[in-house]
Amino acid sequence: MKSLKIPLIKNGTVIDHISAGNAVKVIYILQVTQSLESVVSVAMNVKGILGKKDILKIENRELARREVDKIALIAPKATINIIRDYKVIKKHRVKLPDEIIGIAVCPNPTCISNYKEPVESRFIVIDKEIPRIKCYYCERELEEIADKIIS
Repeated sequence: MKSLKIPLIKNGTVIDHISAGNAVKVIYILQVTQSLESVVSVAMNVKGILGKKDILKIENRELARREVDKIALIAPKATINIIRDYKVIKKHRVKLPDEIIGIAVCPNPTCISNYKEPVESRFIVIDKEIPRIKCYYCERELEEIADKIIS
């Protein structure tokens, strides 16, 4: 059986175990298309032991905590691998914090976080397995989280 190989990266980040079909959303929220210098490899619908998954490799880039929190909202079972000199030096699963601040926009147009007040959006995580969050201020639950993430 033949298989396609994604090239190894010398330095950067590999995001593995992204829910099948969600790699494009991760690319969007990380704005990797803005950086034309780094090679980005995407594998979608890869068959694995636990079903299908997506994999994203980004050369010469390590993710900030805020970016990892964004990924956790879209792919709560993803793992982040930090690569240096072709070796995995650090590997961890994404983990949603109890609160999300300044990462998503409340869908309620009358929410205080949507006015020109100096109030940053704030959400309480009500389910970490299947990400569900609600606005701290107006208590509206966010549906279609990926569409409301600030990139």
